[in-house]
Amino acid sequence: MPSAATPAVPRDFPPTVEAARARLAAVRPADYARSRNHLNGAVTRLSPYLTHGLLTLAEVVDTLRAAHRLPLTHKLMQELGWRAFFRHAWRHDGERILESLHPGPLPDAAYGTAVPEDVRAGATGVPVIDQAVRTLYASGYLHNHARMWLASYLVHIRKVHWRAGADWMVAHLLDGDLGSNHLSWQWVAGTASAEPYLFNADNVAKYAPPDWHSVGTAIDQSYAALDTLARSGTALPPEPGAHPRVSEPPRFPCPLEGGYGAPDPAAVAGQDVWLVHPWSLADPPAGCLPVAVLDADWHARWPWSQRRWAFVSARLHRIAALRWFAPAAELVEALRAARSVRGWHDAHLSAPAWAALKLPPPPVPWPEPAVRCRSFSAYWAQVRRHSASRPTTGERFHD
Repeated sequence: MPSAATPAVPRDFPPTVEAARARLAAVRPADYARSRNHLNGAVTRLSPYLTHGLLTLAEVVDTLRAAHRLPLTHKLMQELGWRAFFRHAWRHDGERILESLHPGPLPDAAYGTAVPEDVRAGATGVPVIDQAVRTLYASGYLHNHARMWLASYLVHIRKVHWRAGADWMVAHLLDGDLGSNHLSWQWVAGTASAEPYLFNADNVAKYAPPDWHSVGTAIDQSYAALDTLARSGTALPPEPGAHPRVSEPPRFPCPLEGGYGAPDPAAVAGQDVWLVHPWSLADPPAGCLPVAVLDADWHARWPWSQRRWAFVSARLHRIAALRWFAPAAELVEALRAARSVRGWHDAHLSAPAWAALKLPPPPVPWPEPAVRCRSFSAYWAQVRRHSASRPTTGERFHD
């Protein structure tokens, strides 16, 4: 394991249950419904806490329902429903969510397989795109609208395959959830939706601050022209001229600080273990031994930014004195020495070895449809039908 000074924990998102619950208590549903599409709108900013399990979706929904008596028809409930829908799709489709679910405007082969260097450097000359890239790198967070604009530009203007963009973005997001992120990119690309998502300079001017406005650039076109472009094989270049550049933060397959060892069966022998992992960072229950695990193979495949590692690792250090870093099969084999292993499963624990622990998923806020719903509207209709007295929430990229 590499060793370095502990990276600074993101100030906007302290990795504590107290911070998560304070943010939940501060949610203003009426303001959210009115302003959520604006970059300075009253969005919840709960997504890092939901992704990493400091809050469950059921807790968020139940809290909002109790505090504000929100019905399922409220916009905040519907948006939280998108998060649940993407998990529903991921549960049924597994790693197929990493492939196009159906054909988009063009064949997959028509798109490039790498994010262009000028995009990674925030130097396209399109202010909305360059500002989004800078914000992503600087904070590990992007408003939902900015995520959609960035994805649409990459896929439909620059002709980059959605998977390349999704893999790039998820590594830098504090709330990077493979289901929400990759299915959201597919929704924008038109491979998980009926039509591609398009936006233009007028849309940016309506919802973003002046320094994001992009008059006179490639996106300053009518929607009809943009739709034609999305369905053509033509990729537009970056804007002419020299543009200021930023450096993309490096990504790492393991935390930079120490404090992680190899799995040790003797350390858990005969103990009642509570499994702590990056997607289950809530306070462990009393009367058990918290053991934090990092799947080395998974993180080699999906490396993270230093900022995200700081968020996760600070929390792991706080709640578990015993922390292991190894491939899933070795982690699970060592855990067999415990008297019992409890905790919550998560779809990110995708290696077959995890199934041996038979961990349940976290509580859900409404009945889960048994059959894969092919669209959010079909999913939401079933949720409303079977839980008329219960609420919901989520975002395609989430806020």
